[in-house]
Amino acid sequence: MRRTYLSGCLALLMVTTAMAEDSLIPLFDFTGVEAVKEWQAVNDGVMGGVSEGRFKITDAKTMEFFGTLSLANNGGFASVRSKAKKLDLEKGDTLVVKIRGDGREYTLNLYPNRSRTAFSYRASVQTKKDEWIEVKVPLDEFEATSFGRVVREAGPVKPEEISSVGFLLGDKKAGPFKLEVESIKVERSVK
Repeated sequence: MRRTYLSGCLALLMVTTAMAEDSLIPLFDFTGVEAVKEWQAVNDGVMGGVSEGRFKITDAKTMEFFGTLSLANNGGFASVRSKAKKLDLEKGDTLVVKIRGDGREYTLNLYPNRSRTAFSYRASVQTKKDEWIEVKVPLDEFEATSFGRVVREAGPVKPEEISSVGFLLGDKKAGPFKLEVESIKVERSVK
């Protein structure tokens, strides 16, 4: 009886693990030659700053976001984001990103398909210097911001409106930076 119970528990664990793995949906990967065309850098030059943020797709099939953050001319941010497209996010989704950073704090941004200027939903992501980490952020933990300030009346993320994902560095620390992104996935509850 005990052996049958343990076998049943093991089988249930294996099915649960398989279901959890199946619930990860790739949103972006960097394996194809077209991957570079899906992304763009947006830096503080749009408001007079001189930060330099660039990106490239590496031979290791990752995206490397790198450059130099500058606080000159009231600047102080560098970002990379996907070009707008239908992402098919749903209520209850969690973003799962695998990144290797430089020990600095970045923000993971969601951009809605709205005409509102400098608006995004943000979640802070603390990197560990030269270590790969997996970060999971449920959609309901992102905070609405505009020009870096919280917009309380904006309400929670409306998944159907999100058309772009990105990373931003704006930690007010001038100097070089580098963030490597292996994958961006969505964890969806199996219904």
